[in-house]
Amino acid sequence: MNYLVLLRHGESEWNKENKFTGFTDVDLSPAGIEEAKTAGRAIKDKNIKFDAVFTSTLKRAYNTASLALKEAGQDIELIKHDDLRERDYGDLTGLNKDEMRKKFGEEQVHIWRRSYDVPPPNGESLKDVVDRVRPYFNKHIKPLLDAGKNVLVACHGNTNRALLIILEENTPENINSAEIPTGVPLVFEMDKGAKKKNYFLKKAANG
Repeated sequence: MNYLVLLRHGESEWNKENKFTGFTDVDLSPAGIEEAKTAGRAIKDKNIKFDAVFTSTLKRAYNTASLALKEAGQDIELIKHDDLRERDYGDLTGLNKDEMRKKFGEEQVHIWRRSYDVPPPNGESLKDVVDRVRPYFNKHIKPLLDAGKNVLVACHGNTNRALLIILEENTPENINSAEIPTGVPLVFEMDKGAKKKNYFLKKAANG
């Protein structure tokens, strides 16, 4: 059995400020740093040794990967790529989510955030993210899983949602219900590429 672990980055400074972040390269908050370390301890306890680690080119993602790996006692070179970046929120980038709800209405902001194929103004829909992540996954990540390797993908909320669709764990119709917490590893037990089961891997922060 081998493992695919999806890890959303720890809380970022703009998560804390409730802003749409997208491609903006903000760093982890102090709480996000601790979440990344906690994820690493959980991975260490599970004794998952990674053969490859993929992350986006945004520092909140690759710093999460680095912190988690250090805590897990693993020294692996990160493979970074733009295709694993967060969704581009376009004109909403940098704006407060609650203020946008007041301006445009709860329903419209919910559509922009959670619909599958409706993008925010000048931004990407989740479908757009799936369309850029799928070729990268199929070319670089899936062959490793098929070969029985253990892989960590440390990226973003919407990139993880895209991967859940690509893995056929969710569909465009029900992906709206998928909640991806910051800094909590989502473990897929695999049998050379075939999914067996998945679960969130949690550990007490002081454990």
